[in-house]
Amino acid sequence: MRILVLGSGAREHAIVRALLRSSQPDAHEIIAAPGNAGIAALVETVKLDASNGRLVADYARDSEVDLVVIGPEAPLVAGVGDALRRYGIPVFGPDKAAAALEGSKSFAKRVMEAAKVPTGGAVHADTVEEVEAALDRFGAPHVVKADGLAAGKGVLVTDDRQAALDHASFYLQQGGVLIEEHLAGPEVSLFLLADGHDVLPLSPAQDFKRVFDGDAGPNTGGMGAYSPLPWLSDRWPSEADFVDEVVDRIALPTIRQLEAEGTPFVGLLYCGLILTADGIRVIEFNARFGDPETQVVLPRLDTPLADLITAAATGGLGRLPYPKFSGDVAVTVVLASEGYPENPITGRPIRGLAELEADLPEGVTVDHAATALVDGQYVATGGRVLSVVARGVDFAQARERAYAALGRLDLEGAHFRTDIAARVAQ
Repeated sequence: MRILVLGSGAREHAIVRALLRSSQPDAHEIIAAPGNAGIAALVETVKLDASNGRLVADYARDSEVDLVVIGPEAPLVAGVGDALRRYGIPVFGPDKAAAALEGSKSFAKRVMEAAKVPTGGAVHADTVEEVEAALDRFGAPHVVKADGLAAGKGVLVTDDRQAALDHASFYLQQGGVLIEEHLAGPEVSLFLLADGHDVLPLSPAQDFKRVFDGDAGPNTGGMGAYSPLPWLSDRWPSEADFVDEVVDRIALPTIRQLEAEGTPFVGLLYCGLILTADGIRVIEFNARFGDPETQVVLPRLDTPLADLITAAATGGLGRLPYPKFSGDVAVTVVLASEGYPENPITGRPIRGLAELEADLPEGVTVDHAATALVDGQYVATGGRVLSVVARGVDFAQARERAYAALGRLDLEGAHFRTDIAARVAQ
């Protein structure tokens, strides 16, 4: 099967790796557009604007692609899935209408209300006056979210009312904002494959949004993650019981509500959850694999990913059992450029990367996020540069492997968190 993967980040690198791990060697031919330097070392890459539906659809048709996997959110919200489906090409990724579940926080809240999905209270605001009234209504800590896409950086949680107003004012220039009730508790990410009617869950993960150790500093696209979550057994008999509750109370009602509204959701439903004293609540939905959680969930997946996404794209999930996962654990730590997330400095060489990849320690892989090869030297081309992923029999071993591998890399001014999965390792 010829599979086209759209995107250029570490998430797409992890997806490509998982697709290449098939029950039959060389069963699939993978193409990535546009990809990055790391992905290009594994599969063919093509220079293509992943958010241009007409270009993507024409390329997929002319290249006899059997399935398209849309990685990032921007092509989904731009309607790339719609263009491909008009050509009859199976797509793993929702069309533009259903992708509004991520592209519009207000749309997502309306769908959750209609489906009776547990979530926090929220007010949509279009003016500073409406923002002020909503901040006063919910009180501190204040939660302000950009209503549209913001690359993982549109959320602010703060006790500082002026900071909340400033954040809201910035995003009001790009559209409305949501002021939400603050919910307290540990956060969990759970991915679910959806075919428009049925869902199949993957394994839970936890990511680290703040840029610095101890959850300090501004929100980022994610600085690290780990999977599975052994502490779920403190409140549920098993991870499976937690997953079943999310499927029954959140994922299926949401997918069935969208189906009833004539906007079936086909692709990856990302449930961003918080475990409050009153039970599970949805913080947000995304319409694609999360980054960096994908980098720790997919390496543990034993069921062939290609089989799962093909079933999702063709309406066949209801015939499949739950996916199986290995019993090991996975940790990923993100290496970021100097100045990330506000003003990352790019173009600097990443010394030691070629040597590390030529001699990878046991259990370690490197998923490229923003890299390019220039005159035979890897250079950083964005804020989040790469994800070092390590598997192990326990979190102490996985952490040791990940940080040892990071210690072999040298990117001037780069930074990474040193506390990823530290608490669970203890």
